[in-house]
Amino acid sequence: MAKNKTKKKLPLAYKPVGFVLSWAGGALAGMAFRKAWMAVRHEEDAPDALDRDRGWGEILLAAAVQGAIFAVVRSAVDRTGAKAIERSTGVWPVADKGGRD
Repeated sequence: MAKNKTKKKLPLAYKPVGFVLSWAGGALAGMAFRKAWMAVRHEEDAPDALDRDRGWGEILLAAAVQGAIFAVVRSAVDRTGAKAIERSTGVWPVADKGGRD
């Protein structure tokens, strides 16, 4: 009986942990993107969509690299956090099998 209550309450309890992990993952992804952009283009600043002096190709390349890095880091951080919760509690932290969004 107590195990069912744990299963129902764990996803709610995981939300603050997930938030902190997401924030840390975002910071890590930002650092990784800056290093990747420096390696790819040898520039410190990646172009922004509103940079007048940058072309479409450069802007879209930066967006694609940034998006890929953020997706990989977010998935790695989310999965690591979920596995840690499962190891410590014996319960997977998300009640449904649906996607994140």
